[in-house]
Amino acid sequence: MSQEELFLDPGAGSGDGQGRTSGGRLGLVVTGVLGGSLLALNAVAAPFVAPALRTICLPFVPATSAQVDNVLKVLRARSGRLVDIGSGDGRIVIAAAKRGFQAAGFELNPWLVCYSRYKAWREGVHRSTSFHISDLWKVSFAQYSNVVIFGVPQMMDQLELKLASELPSTAKVVACRFPFPTWVPEHTAGEGIDTVWVYDAKTFKSHLQRGMISKTTTGQRDSHT
Repeated sequence: MSQEELFLDPGAGSGDGQGRTSGGRLGLVVTGVLGGSLLALNAVAAPFVAPALRTICLPFVPATSAQVDNVLKVLRARSGRLVDIGSGDGRIVIAAAKRGFQAAGFELNPWLVCYSRYKAWREGVHRSTSFHISDLWKVSFAQYSNVVIFGVPQMMDQLELKLASELPSTAKVVACRFPFPTWVPEHTAGEGIDTVWVYDAKTFKSHLQRGMISKTTTGQRDSHT
């Protein structure tokens, strides 16, 4: 068809144009839906992924039923205040509350904290549990006599110093998955990935004090040399 005919009859060839327009609109709709889905996925996943990007982190790996049972078993003769450092979805805190502990969990992931609070309410232990969005390095654990930690090897040496300086001498510390590097466990329970190590605060606090005295004595000798 000539340009003159198209000019005189604007409706000519409109079928192809409408097809292209409809296809373009469909493409925009599909792009919008995909883009919105990716943004929603990013918003939901970001709090879970972000902790793994830190230099020292507590990645969320749910405790197995055997691990929960082992923690409760080694603390069966204990009572008082309990804290789970890196509490994840709150299963340790909730299980401990059902055994009579006043239990608290500290977790950086706000989504997991919200879920833990809801789960505690649903399980009927919301009055004996509390969950906090907080960095463990900015919290004092001096008020707790029972400490549970699902740590990673890169942080355990620093956590040794923090807990030894803050906890009362009557405290017990239960490490799951990874033991502390220099502390000597009082006893263990379970096997493989379900192993838990139990440490007595009186023992590791005395080791810290002896180490500080030794460093002080060495420093004094060096200064007199």
